[in-house]
Amino acid sequence: MTQPGRLPVPCPLGFWVWLGSQGAEEFGVSGFGSGDCLAADAGVLGCMGLTGSCVAEEERRVRANAREYNEKFQYASNCIKTSKYNIVTFLPVNLFEQFQEVANTYFLFLLILQLIPQISSLSWFTTIVPLVLVLTITAVKDATDDYFRHKSDNQVNNRQSQVLIGGVLRQEQWMNVRVGDIIKLENNQFVAQADLLLLCSSEPHGLCYIETAELDGETNMKVRQAIPVTAELGDTSQLAGFDGEVICEPPNNKLDKFGGTLYWKENKYPLSNQNMLLRGCVLRNTEWCFGLVIFAGPDTKLMQNSGRTKFKRTSIDRLMNTLVLWIFGFLVCMGVILAIGNAIWEHEVGVCFQIYLPWDEGVHSAFFSGFLSFWSYIIILNTVVPISLYVSVEVIRLGHSYFINWDKKMYCAKRRTPAEARTTTLNEELGQVEYIFSDKTGTLTQNIMVFSKCSVNGHSYGDVQDMLGHKAELGERPEPVDFSFNPLADPRFQFWDPSLLEAVKLGDLHVHEFFRLLSLCHTVMSEEKSEGELLYKAQSPDEGALVTAARNFGFVFRSRTPKTITVHELGQAVTYQLLAILDFNNIRKRMSVIVRSPEGKIRLYCKGADTILLERLHPINQDLSSITTDHLNEYAGEGLRTLVLAYRDLEESYYRDWSERLHRAGSAPEGREDHLARLYDEVEHDMMLLGATAIEDKLQQGVPETIAILTLANIKIWVLTGDKQETAVNIGYSCKMLTDDMTEVFVVTGHTVLEVREELRKAREKMMDASRSVCNGFSYQEKLSSKLTSVLEAIAGEYALVINGHSLAHALEADMEVEFLETACACKAVICCRVTPLQKAQVVELVKKYKKAVTLAIGDGANDVSMIKTAHIGVGISGQEGIQAVLASDYSFSQFKFLQRLLLVHGRWSYLRMCKFLCYFFYKNFAFTMVHFWFGFFCGFSAQTVYDQYFITLYNIVYTSLPVLAMGVFDQDVPEQRSMEYPKLYEPGQLNLLFNKREFFICIAQGIYTSILMFFIPYGVFADATRDDGAQLADYQSFAVTVATSLVIVVSVQIGLDTGFWTAINHFFIWGSLAAYFAILFTMHSDGLFRMFPNQFRFVGNAQNALAQPTVWLTIALTTVVCIVPVVAFRFLKLDLKPELSDTVRYTQLVRKKQKAQHRCLRHAGRAGSRRSGYAFSHQEGFGELIMSGKNMRLSSLALSSFAPRPSSSWIETLRKKKGCEGSSAGSPSGADKTLKV
Repeated sequence: MTQPGRLPVPCPLGFWVWLGSQGAEEFGVSGFGSGDCLAADAGVLGCMGLTGSCVAEEERRVRANAREYNEKFQYASNCIKTSKYNIVTFLPVNLFEQFQEVANTYFLFLLILQLIPQISSLSWFTTIVPLVLVLTITAVKDATDDYFRHKSDNQVNNRQSQVLIGGVLRQEQWMNVRVGDIIKLENNQFVAQADLLLLCSSEPHGLCYIETAELDGETNMKVRQAIPVTAELGDTSQLAGFDGEVICEPPNNKLDKFGGTLYWKENKYPLSNQNMLLRGCVLRNTEWCFGLVIFAGPDTKLMQNSGRTKFKRTSIDRLMNTLVLWIFGFLVCMGVILAIGNAIWEHEVGVCFQIYLPWDEGVHSAFFSGFLSFWSYIIILNTVVPISLYVSVEVIRLGHSYFINWDKKMYCAKRRTPAEARTTTLNEELGQVEYIFSDKTGTLTQNIMVFSKCSVNGHSYGDVQDMLGHKAELGERPEPVDFSFNPLADPRFQFWDPSLLEAVKLGDLHVHEFFRLLSLCHTVMSEEKSEGELLYKAQSPDEGALVTAARNFGFVFRSRTPKTITVHELGQAVTYQLLAILDFNNIRKRMSVIVRSPEGKIRLYCKGADTILLERLHPINQDLSSITTDHLNEYAGEGLRTLVLAYRDLEESYYRDWSERLHRAGSAPEGREDHLARLYDEVEHDMMLLGATAIEDKLQQGVPETIAILTLANIKIWVLTGDKQETAVNIGYSCKMLTDDMTEVFVVTGHTVLEVREELRKAREKMMDASRSVCNGFSYQEKLSSKLTSVLEAIAGEYALVINGHSLAHALEADMEVEFLETACACKAVICCRVTPLQKAQVVELVKKYKKAVTLAIGDGANDVSMIKTAHIGVGISGQEGIQAVLASDYSFSQFKFLQRLLLVHGRWSYLRMCKFLCYFFYKNFAFTMVHFWFGFFCGFSAQTVYDQYFITLYNIVYTSLPVLAMGVFDQDVPEQRSMEYPKLYEPGQLNLLFNKREFFICIAQGIYTSILMFFIPYGVFADATRDDGAQLADYQSFAVTVATSLVIVVSVQIGLDTGFWTAINHFFIWGSLAAYFAILFTMHSDGLFRMFPNQFRFVGNAQNALAQPTVWLTIALTTVVCIVPVVAFRFLKLDLKPELSDTVRYTQLVRKKQKAQHRCLRHAGRAGSRRSGYAFSHQEGFGELIMSGKNMRLSSLALSSFAPRPSSSWIETLRKKKGCEGSSAGSPSGADKTLKV
């Protein structure tokens, strides 16, 4: 059995809760987020394990009302046990788990070493205090997590269900529900128990209406139906006598398929997915229904389908783990050096002092003394690997997550949806994104469909006309068509071409048949709340728009039963007999119905994608097909979603024969789907063309502006859509991915491997010609490598790539994927059209595999889940298609435009803060620890510490922890407005400039430099210094106080220099930490503590006496100045000679303030931009799901003028040129000529 997946949800204090993908509604909670600490860890489902047997099932046998019979198969129960601990086992089990971490085990090992007197010069509490602190914080998080798991288990397991037992409905706890039980569900009830076979319902013919947003992301209502033989079992007495046996497929994750057979009363009845109520759906508009439990617990399709979510780690995490290993190696090297020094010193010098400095008991040689000294120095120098590092990182990330959750500018008031960070581990990676993969429908567009245009019998309708009947100019829109003649019309529907309504009123037979098809060929459910007030429940927004259009033009879909459809045609009620529904899927890309009219005529109505239907028309339609194709191309050019309509009359004898074969195929035990597909294909031929429809799906607000700004931040945006090529190109222009200024847009449409390879080769050659001129003839082959560092990265001009789904299938093959990726990555924008959900994930995986770049996938539907899980960062849009994408995502919000703020503000700040935190953290710890190393050469390598043990204990957890946390949480280099105004500020994160191995070694070098001065300046001063009374100043404790005080002051001044954005919290933490240091220092050397603990605090008054000496303060001041002045000088020169982008932005703002009036005048000098319609397309599988597109205006020239590139190059541009083109003459300009490039 496959284990169900888990979705991590951050809760207060940063602990993780694993929320099952079935959604919080299953646990009686509406919605969930950072505060809803629920748990349903599917990894531990079932009180007896996942199933009672480890042997895979080949088929499942379930007998109704026969628990004893079903229990012999040991099927999984509904009992959930997700908690890991109880009161007795918590402490040992939790400690065991925590010590699985290498860092915790390492510090436990140090603690054990410190308990050995022969090698420890430090008290055990110097290690145990920080270790216990870390273990305690983690244990509290785990305990709180497990408390909510217990709470969730009890809530879920004790949920009441109505189970038919002994002919009587009883309230039974959910955990006691078993396979084979018959359960009663009521209206609006969440199907939380199991996967059920629908037996009967309160609706006629055993119909049942459900919503499946938790399963497939679709919020539209669907219909399920009981088989006729069980639909008659309407009361409990009949159901109690039902003893049918179901033989079906074993548990699997196929949500849209089910195959089985019901054996009852010596008859057998085929079962399909239309007879099933899956766990996760919600019962709607149905008073009650009864179902037979087929799959329970982890065997349900929802739990089988959820899959395990990959644990994502940031590049900084991976680098940090590597650096910690390097530091540990450095620690061992220092220990070896000092151990060798100890052995030599003991052999050469120490042997002379054996009389009054004898070796410890058990030490008989200098070599063994050096061996013990090695372990002693490992203990003393262990602070170069700080235990508090990982805890501090998690605290900072948690703070960043809350900033995202609290951002009012990412809150959608219309939907009352805030932005949500569903993980805390990826925040800084938001500042390093180079590739964005976006869905279209509901992500770039609103997913609200409007019937816009249509083509009927070669005539196009829908153009907006002026009073004279001419096509109106853009912006000139007269009054909409008046539908007042139709009392059943939807008042919200608007259409602008009155000629179509006139054709209906004049009795145009083709137009009548066109709308008759739209009113019959669908899966919409109609609900009439009051006379004439119709409410359509459509499976897709497209279907809803088409049926509503037919309704307003006089063909009103009124009601349906399993066998009939009632339509009011121009006021007359007409009932059609529904003979068959030929379902839609992604392979067929069409749906059909076969109906019998009141006159007895049998007709097939079909609607579907043009590429599919136009091939299935009768040859007599050739001329009409050509005209309609022109209309389709025109509609696609305007960014509209197109659909072709056709019909076919069937002979009675042919239909009877075909229907019998259909029934046999539906009952086939094997190959049922293939048999049905062949029969569907047979009947959907030689059809007569009626026309085509065009539906508009507008772009979301702010999409073009967002894409334009993200593009200026050097983020490559790839749109993965299901639409045709023409519409795909148009959405590119409408979203500002494609512009008229581009050098060329490459379109790849090859149908064979050779054609695709040739088209990609030609595209590369054109770009290569440009790149050779830039790179002085540098050849392509010299640069091509496994990392795909290509000369194409430095091409002159901007290119875009559009590739079709059938071409993409060839391009993703193993022998061509590198060529495709090399070509695509050299382009500024890439649009993949006609792609499937699987291809979306494959494209993302391809970029991850070959490019050292951070990827982000954004979508809103269930078809985007695989792409979201595959990318480094997944973003879910909470839109019209349910919350499946949100459940699988790392971050979620309601509108695409918020992505700009998530990356350019929160992502960039998170990356900046984490990098500054790590640099400072390693610096301060090396400055602190390396003093012991230098002291070792002056104390006979005896493992004596410079500082007292209390200072060593408190340094990382009291004196220096809060200031660096404040910087890591609150720091900014430029305000948020400037981050949005200057997208180029985002590029340092993409190039990983702020924290890498080079920056790490610079921090280490600065720390070592500081430690040298920190030790040798006081050491040199104390060698000859005297007190005020003439006594020798050089005593061990005074030296320790001086060095420790110098250290705390230097690192505090350093963090002050590193802090770019001062808040009251920063001031309080920095100066408060200094005050805390002196308060604790004087307290530890006070009389009171000495009287209470004379053996621990022996040096009474030492701190007061030492700090009362001017020499000590002069030494501290000298040390501070010598440590800090070079840093200040270096930063001043760097700011003057080679400023960073953020420095230039800050300088620009100062200049702008002085020239405010002049800039105000310049801002009004912009000109209006051109306008162009555009649209994007995406494809989904399901009933009536169609191809889609959208339309909007271009980003104005005025908006773009704020971000237009300026003529000079920045240092980042120089770095990019070096990366892409060795030997390029481009260089970094001097500070005098440096200007900001955005």
